[in-house]
Amino acid sequence: MTDIYLSHNNIISSLGFDSETVATNIGNKVPGLKRIEDINILPRPFYASLIDEDVLNDTYVSWPGTSPEKPHTRLEKMMICALAPVIRASGIPVGKRTGLIIATTKGNIDVLEKDSPFPESRAYLGELGKKIAEFFGFRNNAIVLSNACVSGILAVAIAKRYISNGMYDHVFIVSGDLVTPFTLSGFNSFQALSPEPCRPFDKDRTGINIGEAAASALVTGSTDKLAEEAVFIRGEGSCNDANHISGPSRTGEGLYRSIISASKQACIPAEDIDYISAHGTGTLYNDEMEAIAFNRLGLENTPVNSLKGYFGHTLGASGLLETIVGMHSLKRNMLYPSPGYEKCGVSQPIRVITETTPKEMRTFLKTASGFGGCNTAVIFQKPDKR
Repeated sequence: MTDIYLSHNNIISSLGFDSETVATNIGNKVPGLKRIEDINILPRPFYASLIDEDVLNDTYVSWPGTSPEKPHTRLEKMMICALAPVIRASGIPVGKRTGLIIATTKGNIDVLEKDSPFPESRAYLGELGKKIAEFFGFRNNAIVLSNACVSGILAVAIAKRYISNGMYDHVFIVSGDLVTPFTLSGFNSFQALSPEPCRPFDKDRTGINIGEAAASALVTGSTDKLAEEAVFIRGEGSCNDANHISGPSRTGEGLYRSIISASKQACIPAEDIDYISAHGTGTLYNDEMEAIAFNRLGLENTPVNSLKGYFGHTLGASGLLETIVGMHSLKRNMLYPSPGYEKCGVSQPIRVITETTPKEMRTFLKTASGFGGCNTAVIFQKPDKR
């Protein structure tokens, strides 16, 4: 089987506008969440991570090709700022053998607000794909992947399959989602929003925070000009547990089967996984489901973290964003902690990372789960030599 890599990458978030800065801030336990009081959005205060508008606009106009005559939406700006440095760093032309995957849950949902200057048609996900592909001159149509909160990590798995099957030599991925009144009201209606910074897996957790981010990465079968933090994509698996439209399997069945599939494809047993980057939303049902699935696989003693306490839940961006942080964690041989965790709040034992900790590592597992019962697991491994 051809080795396929996840290589050059970039993150646009409240913790910084490049992956190195974001990883450093996480290692220093810098929070990206802020308390927001705005009764025009929600009747009570809430926590979210938001991207600075001025910094975003300054970064956006610094890239060639932007023009006031061809305005982009806020999400499109985030995606352009995330993807442009990745394409430049890779040196790969966007020709016939180069694909583009857009991963998002809601896309340009903010254009449906009454004061938006953009037409409502811009909310169609296909339109988002066209705008990004046109800006960079991709010769193939963008593939838009919208599968709830596994979208970002599932895009990595799909890109790997495209290259394995010979459809493309390289695939660029960009994922992103916004914090809007629409998304906040949706999670608020589930009574899932926390009035304080989220605390995944903790006994006193009170729900999730929502965040916005864009992340981008290159998936390639070539070893030319790989990023220093590049990793093998060893194995991937996805499984829908068909339990409930907004609730996971109480036995962790879909996640359990996803990890089994990824492990078999990777030929890597559970005991060789150095750490787990979990979905870890901070809701009762998600955290419990993950703890059960990890225990069924004998992973209860493997260090695990959730990054939601830094960014909130960035929805379709989260899987790729957290994978990129995992790549830098491997490169630096550093385990990053889960903010807010103090006392175990799940029925099965898990080993949550509470402090930034040096550790020689080679392999990590990224998992994600989402509405509709979707689950995806991908195993990454650091090459022996660069």
